[in-house]
Amino acid sequence: MLDKIPGPTGSLPLVTIAEARTVAASDGAMSTLLGWVESYLMRDHPDLGRTGAVCPFTRQAAKIDTVRLAISSADAANEEEAFALIRRAFSELEKIPCKAGMKHFRTVIVGFPNCSDDEGVAMLQRVQARHKFYSLSRFRMIGFMHAGNEAPGLWNPAFRPLRAPLPVLAIRHLVEQDAPFAARHPLLLAPFLIKFRFDGAKRILAYWRAQKT
Repeated sequence: MLDKIPGPTGSLPLVTIAEARTVAASDGAMSTLLGWVESYLMRDHPDLGRTGAVCPFTRQAAKIDTVRLAISSADAANEEEAFALIRRAFSELEKIPCKAGMKHFRTVIVGFPNCSDDEGVAMLQRVQARHKFYSLSRFRMIGFMHAGNEAPGLWNPAFRPLRAPLPVLAIRHLVEQDAPFAARHPLLLAPFLIKFRFDGAKRILAYWRAQKT
């Protein structure tokens, strides 16, 4: 059975990877989103600057079935609906069934095929910004990927890891492996250290030392 998230046109199917493969057969946007998740996020890349998948978190989450995908029909004129959808997605994240000790692998990935223009991208950037403190106060991460994303890679500044064939907002738990992000983003640093304390601080220091070599 599919979970439902209120969306711009009523309800939005939130599906597992396996269910997404069935949906993708008749839904081009879901096919694009699923293809990006499986062939990009979950695989290695020659320009990444390190070994392993572009997003090791997503690959592991997929293995234990804690990834949920959705497609929203929202466009640039639907900011409040998109905001409500993403706010609801934070709640849905906590409902994803998983084994004890695996809650931190829960993730929700929502594609917005009607927001590929400049206005749509700007709208989703505002939705992400409006959730910044909401997510950090709950030790959650909210990421925004789109075709023109210029954010540099952590290990190869020339690489653009946050590019996607359609605009995507993704929500997941803050994990210890996010130390490089916390080291580079002051707003994230405090929640990271509060949550992971000494072990988190060691990871931050290790990252800083690696950057100096």
